[in-house]
Amino acid sequence: MCGRFAQHYTWQQIYEFLSVFGAPQNLRARYNIAPTTLVDMVRHDAEWRRELVRGVRWGLIPGWWKKPLKDLPATFNARVETVADKQMFRGAYRSRRCIVPASGFFEWTGPKGEKQPHIFVDAAGGSILALAGLWERWRDPHIDEEVLSCTLIVTEPTKWMLPYHDRMLVLLQQAEIDRWLPGQMEANEL
Repeated sequence: MCGRFAQHYTWQQIYEFLSVFGAPQNLRARYNIAPTTLVDMVRHDAEWRRELVRGVRWGLIPGWWKKPLKDLPATFNARVETVADKQMFRGAYRSRRCIVPASGFFEWTGPKGEKQPHIFVDAAGGSILALAGLWERWRDPHIDEEVLSCTLIVTEPTKWMLPYHDRMLVLLQQAEIDRWLPGQMEANEL
């Protein structure tokens, strides 16, 4: 499953590609994002406008989670086959969908200790990839602070991905983004 990706784009690129609402922002380029790192995501705001939200933990924490975070299983990826039913993700699947913009993602091949990284980017000219995701709001009981988190949805690999990994991120096209964010697209359509 995807464990690393990159986010390096300008506000103008995000604005044009995802039609986000709000004032321009200075965006920091990141080239090797790992799980639990803070990432950018795009979601609907209270008025159903697309907003870019920064500083979101990559690794979903369900709102109902009560145990220490160290006991949280790996939630940085969610399988498309179970995302609608699995307790960890189903609440977010029903009402908190997002797009995680990416400049590329990584997979590794080879024997342990000698793995080769491969980066996958948009072959049509380096535009932003729209990764299907879910987001959640959780309140940390120790510091009484809200934490936003997200997960990326993974599916069966396409022919071109199969030599590199047995799963791949769900990459959305523009028409799919318009259906995914408001919940008009089911997981079995991804």
